[in-house]
Amino acid sequence: MVSLMKRSVAELIGTFILVFFGTGAAILTLMISKGQAPPNSFNIGIGALGGLGDWLAIGLAFGLAITACIYAFGKVSGCHINPAVTLALWSVKKFPSRDVAPYLLAQLIGATLASFTLAFILGMGAVNTGGLGATTPFEGIGYVQAILAEAIGTFLLMLAIMGVAVDREAPSGFAGLIIGLTVAGVITTLGNITGASINPARTFGPYLGDLVLGGSNLWIYFPIYIIGPIAGAVLAAFVYNYLSEDTG
Repeated sequence: MVSLMKRSVAELIGTFILVFFGTGAAILTLMISKGQAPPNSFNIGIGALGGLGDWLAIGLAFGLAITACIYAFGKVSGCHINPAVTLALWSVKKFPSRDVAPYLLAQLIGATLASFTLAFILGMGAVNTGGLGATTPFEGIGYVQAILAEAIGTFLLMLAIMGVAVDREAPSGFAGLIIGLTVAGVITTLGNITGASINPARTFGPYLGDLVLGGSNLWIYFPIYIIGPIAGAVLAAFVYNYLSEDTG
């Protein structure tokens, strides 16, 4: 067993990579498309490709970053890089209670460092135009609707994690690819609904960065990205255990 310190560092680095490349793609998409008139109020003009094309590109940036991290850090820390995943595994006794707080702290720190690093590299345009890739519900999407969307997206993600990474009978070698593609697919659909966080740390980093660096104060929406992802992930873990349990 790798020490808790090393596992926490792996979680910090992994979450940094996830947020840096994922939200970085979102920031650059917004910066590239700056000045373009959105075709309608539902489309905030998130990029030049238009519609789902931009969300697919952003989703792939997140998904490929996650894939790389899983293959790099999976054997070290399990590569949760998501508080909802850590809490879901803990809820079904697949993760020890004593390790929960260090993992969550490492994930939040990694996400925050990534947001500040992006602001340093890209300048204030990353904050003022790109919003550091912060997630919010889109026009016409209410609070409860957004929570439900985030819960469903994270439910699918956690099912994939349980099936290809946690289940001892899962074929080896495919976890990174399948989980990464699942994230990309979820973001493609949910991107223009909630911003498709499915990860409280992924939303925390940009929110804190925006607040400190003079961007938008979006913390009123933060409960969406705590309640939805955690509820969806925990439910998925219990559902998977129930459905896969051998009752004879």
